[in-house]
Amino acid sequence: MCGKLWGKVVTVVLALLIIMPACAMTGCSGSKEPDNKTSVDYTVVENADLPEELKKLIESKKDKVMRLTYTTKDYTYVVAGYGTRETSGYSIKVNDVYTGDNALYIDLNLIGPAAGEAVNEVETYPVIVLKMERREESVVFKM
Repeated sequence: MCGKLWGKVVTVVLALLIIMPACAMTGCSGSKEPDNKTSVDYTVVENADLPEELKKLIESKKDKVMRLTYTTKDYTYVVAGYGTRETSGYSIKVNDVYTGDNALYIDLNLIGPAAGEAVNEVETYPVIVLKMERREESVVFKM
């Protein structure tokens, strides 16, 4: 019995040793990057510089995870929010903004307070708004 079990373990380990390097070389992953990736210019917009309607929309949704776009005649605003946080000290990092495969990709990370950083025990709502020339593609958020 023990010999059969050991044989199965060895078989599984050998299979993993063959599959894992193949995935590393061919790019196996849950989210495939588009082949035709093109960077997109954007600016991070402060609340004071937003259209009034967009300000109201963000305010009404800020306590939940938020992913939305808002388009005017000339610009597209991409909004991402991470909902309610119990303390201050959070920020949002833009890793990349690019097009590919007929979509606009927004890659973001929430950065929490650094170890030892002084924080206030107050609810905060990390939100970022990116403004760019008007876009027609659908948006894919990577958060």
